[in-house]
Amino acid sequence: MSKLIRRGGLLPAIIFILFNCCFTLSATAQKDSVPVYKTFRVGIFAPMYLDSIFTSAGTIRYTDAIPKFMTPGLEFVHGAQIALDSMKLGKENIEAFIYDTKSYTQSIAQLIKDKKLEQFDVIIGSVKDFEFKQLADFALAKNIPFISATYPNDGGVTNNPFLVIVNSTLKAHCEAIFSYLIQNHGTDKIFLCRQKGVQEDKVAAYFKMINGQEGKPLLDIQTLNFDSIVSPGLLKNRLDSNRQTVIIGGSLDETFATNLTAACFELHESYPITLLGMPNWDNFKALLKKDVYEDFPVYVTTPYFNGKWDAYSKLVNAAYTKKYKGKATDIVFKGFECTYLFTKLVTKYPGDVITHLNDKGFRVFSDYNFKPVMLKKDAQFPDYFENKHLYFIRLMNGTISKGW
Repeated sequence: MSKLIRRGGLLPAIIFILFNCCFTLSATAQKDSVPVYKTFRVGIFAPMYLDSIFTSAGTIRYTDAIPKFMTPGLEFVHGAQIALDSMKLGKENIEAFIYDTKSYTQSIAQLIKDKKLEQFDVIIGSVKDFEFKQLADFALAKNIPFISATYPNDGGVTNNPFLVIVNSTLKAHCEAIFSYLIQNHGTDKIFLCRQKGVQEDKVAAYFKMINGQEGKPLLDIQTLNFDSIVSPGLLKNRLDSNRQTVIIGGSLDETFATNLTAACFELHESYPITLLGMPNWDNFKALLKKDVYEDFPVYVTTPYFNGKWDAYSKLVNAAYTKKYKGKATDIVFKGFECTYLFTKLVTKYPGDVITHLNDKGFRVFSDYNFKPVMLKKDAQFPDYFENKHLYFIRLMNGTISKGW
């Protein structure tokens, strides 16, 4: 199988054809007939780097373990395969094709040139950068929904109503934080703490834009600039022990996030502090240690929340353990969820998935709220659709739980 994958660049057309009824007897015609069910085709794309496994002589390059750079794409595909394998269908067939976007011989550009992708009813991708743009442009040209499952970015794509961003952009996270502040901390002290950097400039610009949409600032958000070393003393000078303070960690840098959290932890017993971090903070090791920052919560926004106690989670865990002899990771669950949800939607609403993105009938783990994004007020069509439903999760004492 590995050599076949290597030569074709395509996981051999994994075809799942599920029949509700193979044969029926027609009492009127008095003869056997075979029901003809519509076939829906799903394309799944992820960077698996399968060609890099082999040397020029055809031997396996890595014998001890799978390289880390291959893991995210493979795990996403594993989740997708479990979803397709466990899906119960009615009067329809599913053909699913899984492509390695890092194939040497079957790149996205080559697949498009060879007209291999025009058959699809929906495209699901765990891709980014150039490959994201290629699939988005192709989806627009052929009116095929492109579900971007994991990339938290619009990639510069505009005027593309067939692009669906599941993993919310940084701007959407800032909007969610601002909405929370308006509803719960309108009269409290609010500080945006940051260091120098391009991403930090973006975060600050987003908050400034969101805060000034009504023509004047709705909240008094003060900016505090630090280097990577966050001084508790400097921060203390801006706090009031008799007043609630909200601190927004306006940086995606792990060192800055850790230092800001440490400073807030040092002061929180004397000064009431609520610390809100950026969406990637839930992956920072120091914030997930059980014996660090004891009983001091850090709140982070995320489009995904899965307590892993539901029936789907149990199914995924059991199937993954049986097939791959390991524990399913978050990216496995994302592959399962996106494949299951959007395959179901495309079979229920043929040719009309975009207008039914918020159908709740096929909910898996997370709640989604897809809204059209218009980057220009006079835009005739949405630039894309984006998930605007974000959870606030709490990182505390080494655990992750739902905050609000």
